[in-house]
Amino acid sequence: MSSSDGNTRDLVTTMPGAGWDYSLSRHPYHEIERPKGPHYCVYNRREMACCFDDHTTEDGYWLLRQKAALLNTGEFPLQFKGPDAERLLDRLFTKDITRVKVGRCGYGLACYEDGGLIVDGILLRLADNLFWYAQADGDFYSWARAHAKGMDVEISDPRVFVSQVQGPNALKILEAASDDGMPEPFGYFAIARVRFASQEVLITRTGYTNELGWEFYTEPHHDPDALWAHLSAAGAPFGLEIFGLDAMNIRRIEAGILNAGSDFDHTTTPYDAGLGRFVDEDKGDFIGKSALANASRTPRLLGLKCDAGKPLIGAPVILNGNAAGKVTAGAVSPYLGHGIGIGLMDASGHLPGTQVTIGCRDGSQQPGELVELPFYDKQAEIPRGKLVDIPERC
Repeated sequence: MSSSDGNTRDLVTTMPGAGWDYSLSRHPYHEIERPKGPHYCVYNRREMACCFDDHTTEDGYWLLRQKAALLNTGEFPLQFKGPDAERLLDRLFTKDITRVKVGRCGYGLACYEDGGLIVDGILLRLADNLFWYAQADGDFYSWARAHAKGMDVEISDPRVFVSQVQGPNALKILEAASDDGMPEPFGYFAIARVRFASQEVLITRTGYTNELGWEFYTEPHHDPDALWAHLSAAGAPFGLEIFGLDAMNIRRIEAGILNAGSDFDHTTTPYDAGLGRFVDEDKGDFIGKSALANASRTPRLLGLKCDAGKPLIGAPVILNGNAAGKVTAGAVSPYLGHGIGIGLMDASGHLPGTQVTIGCRDGSQQPGELVELPFYDKQAEIPRGKLVDIPERC
């Protein structure tokens, strides 16, 4: 049974006492978030803030669109080190990771033998034989360990935490915060090391919002309080504030960015989820290759537009009076001015423009439409810095 009934949800709070949170990890910036009144979900056994008492979800959305927002994420970097690190990762991922150069990132999808998806994430190549994989929520560590048998590779938890700075002012904040100014080059999916108040920090030109942005990796040797004080001071003139997943969720749906475990899971192939471009069919053997060779190439995942309601996760997408799919993500877009969502159809072949009925948050069923993802910025020019799009608050 899901913990959400559509009207309530279960989130983590901080309270006096000890015990029964042994497997959870707090972000290094937990105490900085605490005065804001955070409410956490559990992601990779890490606490990640969904919302805060000091601002609304809509306030957070517009902060991201107009200025700059910081999210302390629950992404879980795993370290792969050794002569066989590349060979193992190339077997685990559908993409040819041998093409990822040192100092660059790649997008990594992992499948089961039957082609069903396990998890996705960002792969960082730090050296020839050293990688970090910042994975979404999912069971990947044990899977990687099991397939590393007989290989000369060490898989470990480097105890690294990921934060992202996103929004139109993100690169201005990076330039102001870096002791040596903007790193060059620092193109999309690049890795750099910068000094923030004399602390060397690894950063990547990545994010989960389709806004201009970058992520930074807090390692065990860092002083997080000093690091945050420095970044906060550098970001203040540009409007930088901490925000949560609820606000970011709206933007990621607009951008067609998928969430592992809800928009796709072990029952969907990369092709089902519209991620076929991340499958290199001609590369050497990888887990799931045989199954994917015979899989349908037509996506089952589409966007949902609903003028009169907010699509409810888990609710049916109805076509010609019959349930033909389900809602996997839903929100109301303050920018677009209507309900938006992602729908996983039971079968492929449904085209954008198809009129459907969508189950909504208030319990009603409203007219809707299947649409192509993303809802706008089809070529992802905003995060690449090729398009400046700062909308007025509606």
